[in-house]
Amino acid sequence: MTTIFRRATPADIAAIAAFNQAMAQETENKTLPTGTILAGVERMISDSSLGFYLVAEADGGPVGCLGITFEWSDWRNGLFWWIQSVYIDPNYRRQGVFGGLYAHVTELAKNTTDVCGIRLYVEHDNTNAQQTYLSLGMEETHYKLLEVEF
Repeated sequence: MTTIFRRATPADIAAIAAFNQAMAQETENKTLPTGTILAGVERMISDSSLGFYLVAEADGGPVGCLGITFEWSDWRNGLFWWIQSVYIDPNYRRQGVFGGLYAHVTELAKNTTDVCGIRLYVEHDNTNAQQTYLSLGMEETHYKLLEVEF
């Protein structure tokens, strides 16, 4: 299988939104409203200050994606790239698709002068994903993630 890793374009909005809906259902048993997720994906693709998506393409279409958002670190005078919205079509899992996306984003980050690191968050119970991330060289931090939603 030949896989191409590329930056998402407006033509990928529907596929990425569907992937995000599938991921939310699979990992958190959450249903994301179609209109909201379509608008959110479209907004990030059209406004690069918010981030960007990468798409894995095989067999003539998208088979996976991930999103990158930004966090400024004054301690490091650089940006952390946050990996978000990771999804690989179940028919393409365990075939190196995520590893390829991760290698692609890592190479992009290393070649961008103000990027100081890559971070992601993962569900506590998603041990398969955690093992994948650890096997690629990521390390668990000592930070706990807290939030308030509006």
